[in-house]
Amino acid sequence: MARFFIAGTNIAGGRAIIRGRDAEHVKVLRLRPGEDVTLCDGEGTDYKCRLVQADKEQAEMEVLEVVRCPAEPSVKVTVLCGLPKGDKTEYIIQKCVEAGAEEILFFLSDRCVARPDAPEKKLERWQRISEEAAKQSGRGIIPRVGWVGDFAGALNEAVQKDLGLFLYETGEREGLDAVLNSSRDLKTLALITGPEGGFAPFEADLARITGLRICSMGERILRCETAPVVALTAVMYATGNLG
Repeated sequence: MARFFIAGTNIAGGRAIIRGRDAEHVKVLRLRPGEDVTLCDGEGTDYKCRLVQADKEQAEMEVLEVVRCPAEPSVKVTVLCGLPKGDKTEYIIQKCVEAGAEEILFFLSDRCVARPDAPEKKLERWQRISEEAAKQSGRGIIPRVGWVGDFAGALNEAVQKDLGLFLYETGEREGLDAVLNSSRDLKTLALITGPEGGFAPFEADLARITGLRICSMGERILRCETAPVVALTAVMYATGNLG
């Protein structure tokens, strides 16, 4: 079933109107009057609709049912990633949205290979990738993609959550499964993963000082684009949001 995100103000009196790019998409999909469509207000509410009429300017829907989106996890997870090089950012965004992240934030750390002049300029494209992944995976929100600048900015984001996890490949660490099993009824959680070169020891020390849990994901070394997806999936499983 086709899925579109629209502003709640476009839904009133049992009717919903979509315009612009989404209306064009209705035509591209060749949806016909009488076919069912799901609209989402971007805040976790789904509107089960039936297409009434459409042209290239707008599409009108009849609202049949209003429900909470079943795809939204009970825990809001912020994924913070050391900026990777190339198109790995796009992979991380897409897969983390599919896996249930609330937001995906990037930052520069000591061993980042990528050193872009103005990563903020990429935010619009990154947000579009998040939106497309949210549509494809049936999400009830469009996860935010952001830029927090440096490692200190990442730590500041993480310490504001109920639980902050720092994924590290060496030294003294706790098992990720043990930490998650001992942490129940979480509302918010942060995951911090590193770039291609991993984290410098002083960064792990800073994470520990700020109160983050230093965690291992086993003996295998994961690529920088794999680690956040694996860690997020583990969180979803441990909190009952998978399966």
